[in-house]
Amino acid sequence: MSDTGRQSLTDKAGAALKPDSEKSYLEQGTDALKGKADSAASSGQPESQKSYTQQIGDAVSGNSNENQESIGDKISNALGGNKQ
Repeated sequence: MSDTGRQSLTDKAGAALKPDSEKSYLEQGTDALKGKADSAASSGQPESQKSYTQQIGDAVSGNSNENQESIGDKISNALGGNKQ
């Protein structure tokens, strides 16, 4: 099961296992868009709110949030919205 807005591990593996030389231009473009959307969704969600499988998938693909802060939190902090 994948988190909302995220690619499943099965979809990621399927896209990675098929060589680009065997994909149509449409498939290559779709894979690229899905990958960018998944990466953005990963960055926008704190690690503490991810499912176990997504944490593993992100660790393998390099999409983990090292600081555990979502993009929304980063923006709010930058604008001074989270000051105590």
